[in-house]
Amino acid sequence: MDKPPTANEEQKKLLKRQKEMAERIKNKQKEELLRFRKFVEERVGRFAKDDRPHIEFQPLDKVHRSIIHEVAEYGGFICMSFGCEDVDRYSVVYKKENAPTEDEIAARRNGDGWNEEVAKEYAERRQKQKEIEEQKRLARASVQNSPPSTSASQTTNNNSNSPNSTGRNNASKETEIKPTFNYKDKYAHLIGQEAALEAARKTETNATYGFVPSKNKKDVRSIEQTLADIQAKKRLKLQQQQEQQQQKEHDEGQHANAEPPTSVTSAASVPNSH
Repeated sequence: MDKPPTANEEQKKLLKRQKEMAERIKNKQKEELLRFRKFVEERVGRFAKDDRPHIEFQPLDKVHRSIIHEVAEYGGFICMSFGCEDVDRYSVVYKKENAPTEDEIAARRNGDGWNEEVAKEYAERRQKQKEIEEQKRLARASVQNSPPSTSASQTTNNNSNSPNSTGRNNASKETEIKPTFNYKDKYAHLIGQEAALEAARKTETNATYGFVPSKNKKDVRSIEQTLADIQAKKRLKLQQQQEQQQQKEHDEGQHANAEPPTSVTSAASVPNSH
């Protein structure tokens, strides 16, 4: 198997230049984002000291808008973005005491902007919508509360007794479509054959699970007591681990002290030849 082709000097120089260029572009983008963050921090800082209810930034991409959101949230402000992505999406920073209303949010999302004229227009539109809904509600209430009229019932009976209506009823009976099977049979193994009140039964828990009564398995502790017990178990486990570690170190120390000095003993046991 042949070795892969090695790059010559020209290719190595070209790759090196490309890498350096990419590194310069990356560093330039970092510096630009840092400058933009500093600009946003200064503008938000001035906004915190004046009486303006909100400040609006120009349309920006997602990265720059994320910086605006981060700085605004860190400063305790409300930041929202409106518009179409990659077209005209911009960010608006509000003070918490001057949070945007529903009309302003709807107007900005619709691309109408926000000023006194737009606010007045949306307020009138909302008032008209409320009046229409109130009229519909009153109409429904009056229909529900009013008894059926006698003339209407008589007209209905007369129409039903007419020969034309009889013919239509007979035609509808002839053309009535009946299903070939009951769809409930398909789900009988899930919902059963009974339904509604016939299927309603009172369910009770088992008195025992195995040899243990069910009441003994219910945890009657509060959440605070449960958390306190968990913390106590953790502390007990940590204490046991520390005691085991101390006992192990103590045993190792005693074992080291109990070992005889073998080198001295061996040296003393060798007879002096001189």
